[in-house]
Amino acid sequence: MQKPADCPCAHSAHADAFKTGSARAAELKLQPKMAACGRVPLILLLTSQCLCVFLTQGLKPAANVNVHPPVIAINRQLKIGASNPKRTTGWKLADEEACREDLTRLCPKHTWNNNLAVLECLQDRKEETEIATDCNHLLWNYKLNLTTDPKFESVAAEVCKSTISELRECADEERGKGYLVSCLVDHRGNITEYQCHQYITKMTSIIFSDYRLICGFMDKCREDINALHCGSITTGEKDLHSQGEVIACLEKSLVREVEQQDQPHPIKEDCKKAIMRVAELSADDFHLDRYLYFSCRADRERFCENTQVGEGRVYKCLFNHKFEEAMSEKCRDALTTRQKLIAQDYKVSYSLAKACKADLRKYRCNLDNNLPRAREARLSYLLLCLESAVHRGRMVSGDCQGEMLEYRRMLMEDFSLSPEIVLHCRSEIEAHCSGLHRKGRTLHCLMRVGRGDKGLVDSLCQNALQALIQSADPGADYRIDRALNEACESVIQTACKHIRNGDPMILSCLMEHLYTEKMVEDCEHRLLELQYFISRDWKLDPVLYRKCQNDASRLCHTHGWNETSEMMPPGAVFSCLYRHAYRTEEQGRRLTRDCKVEVQRILHQRALDVKLDPELQKRCMTDLGKWCSEKTDTGQELECLQDHLEDLVSDCKDVVGNLTELESEDIQIEALLMRACEGVIQSHCHDVADNQIDTGDLMECLVQNKHQKEMNDKCAVGVTHFQLIQMKDFRFSYKFKMACKEDVLKLCPNIKKKVDVVVCLSTTVRNDTLQDVKEQRVSLKCRKQLRVEELEMSEDIRLEPELHDSCKKDINRLCSAITFGNAQVIECLKENKQYLSHMCHQKVFKLQETEMMDPELDYQLMRVCKQMIKRFCTESDAKNMLHCLKQNKNNELMDPKCKQMITKRQITQSTDYRLNPVLRKACKADIPKFCQNILNKASDDNELEGQVISCLKLKYTDQRLSSDCEDQIRVILQESALDYRLDPQLQLHCSEEITNLCAEEAAAQEQTGQVEECLKTNLLKLKRDACKKEVLNMLKESKADIFVDPVLHTACALDLKHHCAAVTPGRGRQMSCLMEALQDKRVRLQPECKKRLQDRIDMWSYAAKVAPAEGFSDLAVQVMTSPSKNYILLMIALAVCVLFLVGLLCGRIIKRVTRELKDR
Repeated sequence: MQKPADCPCAHSAHADAFKTGSARAAELKLQPKMAACGRVPLILLLTSQCLCVFLTQGLKPAANVNVHPPVIAINRQLKIGASNPKRTTGWKLADEEACREDLTRLCPKHTWNNNLAVLECLQDRKEETEIATDCNHLLWNYKLNLTTDPKFESVAAEVCKSTISELRECADEERGKGYLVSCLVDHRGNITEYQCHQYITKMTSIIFSDYRLICGFMDKCREDINALHCGSITTGEKDLHSQGEVIACLEKSLVREVEQQDQPHPIKEDCKKAIMRVAELSADDFHLDRYLYFSCRADRERFCENTQVGEGRVYKCLFNHKFEEAMSEKCRDALTTRQKLIAQDYKVSYSLAKACKADLRKYRCNLDNNLPRAREARLSYLLLCLESAVHRGRMVSGDCQGEMLEYRRMLMEDFSLSPEIVLHCRSEIEAHCSGLHRKGRTLHCLMRVGRGDKGLVDSLCQNALQALIQSADPGADYRIDRALNEACESVIQTACKHIRNGDPMILSCLMEHLYTEKMVEDCEHRLLELQYFISRDWKLDPVLYRKCQNDASRLCHTHGWNETSEMMPPGAVFSCLYRHAYRTEEQGRRLTRDCKVEVQRILHQRALDVKLDPELQKRCMTDLGKWCSEKTDTGQELECLQDHLEDLVSDCKDVVGNLTELESEDIQIEALLMRACEGVIQSHCHDVADNQIDTGDLMECLVQNKHQKEMNDKCAVGVTHFQLIQMKDFRFSYKFKMACKEDVLKLCPNIKKKVDVVVCLSTTVRNDTLQDVKEQRVSLKCRKQLRVEELEMSEDIRLEPELHDSCKKDINRLCSAITFGNAQVIECLKENKQYLSHMCHQKVFKLQETEMMDPELDYQLMRVCKQMIKRFCTESDAKNMLHCLKQNKNNELMDPKCKQMITKRQITQSTDYRLNPVLRKACKADIPKFCQNILNKASDDNELEGQVISCLKLKYTDQRLSSDCEDQIRVILQESALDYRLDPQLQLHCSEEITNLCAEEAAAQEQTGQVEECLKTNLLKLKRDACKKEVLNMLKESKADIFVDPVLHTACALDLKHHCAAVTPGRGRQMSCLMEALQDKRVRLQPECKKRLQDRIDMWSYAAKVAPAEGFSDLAVQVMTSPSKNYILLMIALAVCVLFLVGLLCGRIIKRVTRELKDR
């Protein structure tokens, strides 16, 4: 190449030539300062570009070029501060034969006199337009001479004289080696001198059109260009003006190398730096990225026509339209490559590097000595570092935050910008997510795979997804996630319109409306996919992080973790926080109030889906597959794990147990249950629901109001399920646990099941009560809560597992149509007691025995008679509630349903004295005295079918019972006389007779003794001796007390009042009074009474014949109750007197005979 001759006016001429160059150059504004890189002589790629704008005086064409241009004359005088430039004639590109035809065809005539304008016109021609090879070569040689001549530096020194003096770094550079121009390019953002800035900017565009003109680039990347077949470094082998493709090829290879581990030709480190430096230096003006410029020229006109060149504005505009349908594929690919380079080094984005430069320095984001420089420059690292500063409440400039938002959105839109995902998730994308590249759809598809909705995912892919979500931080602004934004737009407009657009609480609002009518299916899927990853890093919820960072540092020791640390276990911090959220003051350190509110919010959201709890999903993965694979509906998985609590592996059992224990304290964590129960909460539990601290009150209220009209099926099922889960461990009942923890440890150690603990404690309480100990072993607060638990358990047979398991087959056989709850199944079993299996029968008997001792545990009785108890028994003790109701049973104000329920309980009591605590206590001495033979045959858990009570009835007629026992038997006799169902022995032995002879009376709704009267009337028709004996016993009992004969008592009520008012009831006294009145002709009884009395006398006479006295006592009773009692007694007295006289007479005779015999 021929050296250009000295030319005195070369500098000024060429500068002037530049000034009058293309109009496009005048549009360029001052460029921001680029980050300085290590200075290597002539390495600063092109831009260090030794921009030699001067007059090249000779160009020697290559051998294959036919044109021989003359020595170049001065094209234009450089004008600096002069109004009239000096004109000088010289060599012009327009005069060269090689380019004349192309110039005439492509360039306006007014540009022909300016070599640089001609050069710009020809190199920026339309893509489909070709120029001659000789012209190509000529232009390249011209540009090469410009950039390699030492005088180029002297031109820059003169044009930028004042700028160099201001930039000390550039003024100190050694001259003659290209360092000065490199320094000016690096600091071009700080150049305020107009002509210097124009000069540097203009010459940059010349150099970037061909990689070989970038000083040092060819030397560093020669081997890689050849190895990767990215182009030719031999002149003439390729279109010289398409050499931007060489850099584009290298850039694609660099990106591919990061995405694929098995590259056959890895790019050398020096070339990598050179490639990234070229990308960095072309960041402000998209014209400088020649490949992208030519690929997107038409798209720029289509989408960004009004966007000014400079400061990366055209890049950003094209990025925003990347997924438009009208965007060409070639441009989209070029944009994607540039975005991938930005992901590798944030400085490739001019606007981001400029806006965040001060913040990066302020928060020391590039000073981590533990990380390699390549990692430190990554876009993800920059975002993580600055996001953590924002989350901590530090000030990050608005411009920087705006840029961060753009690039976070960019990462979420296109998964391919994250090389780790491309590398590690390739198989998942091919298997599940092909064809979903645009607008973040692939990423959300991968998130769904990561959730486990489409099978297992590789751990490296899972980690890559988590890292991307951490970098993009969509939790801070949902708009970053375009797929979510589009899917949930309608929900946000309706359900969350009260929240400011872009507020982090938008995501929380969406979660609150998950599975509600306002939620749409697509939004639901996108939301759960994103929340799955947010839940695994507490920093991704900015509100939680801001409110709880101090608590986390204080309680969970997170200060040892770097904000960008990848070693933090998923969900570890939040698990620590919620363990401290519900501690009492006695238990030690607690969360601050603001942090606890946020922890509760997150817990409420996580309860919606088991996959939102990282610890639960990790430890229970096997059990979920084993027990709950078919439980896929909302909330079913956790319920399934709780149902199989005993079967879970220990790790899973612990975490499910801890979560259930937490729910027992704050049931509002169960968001789905709270939604289902909203009506009943508003009506009956709003007071406790509004409390900041729940402590189990809300669940207790829901249980108590479980059968209110506002209670719907979903709520009732949810409440019952939680009650059933509580049976598995007493810790799951918060109030019970807190009230009885010490008592359980002392009295019931090693017992975990709640039902067993309740039985243990209640047995202790009962024993202490029966023994009248001075101080109960169970504390008062525990006894109170124990009562609540016992009452709750009585409502549903499933809450008593032992009873339920014993009667499961009987329930299916006898009560399959009965729904659980409201004690209906228990009531069904009681009514079908005679058909129960032996085991179930025993359990039901034990239950009835407990209920009779403590009627408050009889759920059905207390429910049906709730109002009557308030009316009649407000002052009665809970244990005497049934006794009180029985006393008021026939009150005209008694509710019919309650009356019917009382009768049922009386029937139950009549079957066994053990089911009647009052009778049992009153006859404690009489029962073993008179009925021991029956007791000897009895078992502890089966009814005696009324045998003991029948025994006591007979002794009552004999007047041999103690006064207390006699009073109770009298009541029983009176009750059974009105309702035959209260006499089990009568029912047992006379069932056929009742059906055949007294069917109409037995069918009567109100029993007033009609069946008993029917049997007495038909005494002669009774065939079975056992039934006849029972009826005769009834007659015998009626002689002992008229109250036992309700028909007779009703008929003779007035006569009793008139004639026997002074007679004390009992022991047959009033009956004897009426008999005497019947025989007294002076007394006129009521016709009905007279008739009934006569009938009774006939019956008693028949009874005496059919059933003669079995002993002296029976005979005495018959005499005393006989209408001819006085006559019989007189006759007996006369007989005794006669016997006495006869004995006297005989004694005298015997004495006289004896004396006579002695005398002889």
